[in-house]
Amino acid sequence: MSTRARPVATRLTTDPLPADAYRFPGDSRCPGRARRALRDQLHVWRISGEPAHSAELLLSELVTNAVQAQASAAPEVGVRFAWADGRLRLEVRDASDELPVMNDAEEDEECGRGLMLVDALASGWGVDRDGTGKVVWAELAVCDASAPCGAAALHGP
Repeated sequence: MSTRARPVATRLTTDPLPADAYRFPGDSRCPGRARRALRDQLHVWRISGEPAHSAELLLSELVTNAVQAQASAAPEVGVRFAWADGRLRLEVRDASDELPVMNDAEEDEECGRGLMLVDALASGWGVDRDGTGKVVWAELAVCDASAPCGAAALHGP
């Protein structure tokens, strides 16, 4: 796990329901395809507004990083969305064993701020390695279809 990752206090189970998973070619169209799939699933789960926009941004950053991490071979990128207990979990799997790194991008640099956005927007995020690559995940707390949960709402009074 990255030293900057902030795991949530309680992670979703390893196989939460409901969930949806996809595989996309690891090319420049992958982030757009993943966002479109997420929008469709969020509509089914009736998650909209700011939580939906934040989820799309989180997913876009994670998928873009996955595509860039394995650019030479351009294999598939796996994407999984799970919704349980007021938390939306976004997982992006790639075949690279290179861990994501949070950079201190200069003001005039075009790249290097993605994980800073993930760290700022997500309730928690991290990396799980497996034998053929990694899964980078982010969770977003969502109380209902219209607003993100605050820390007090997640942990009670």
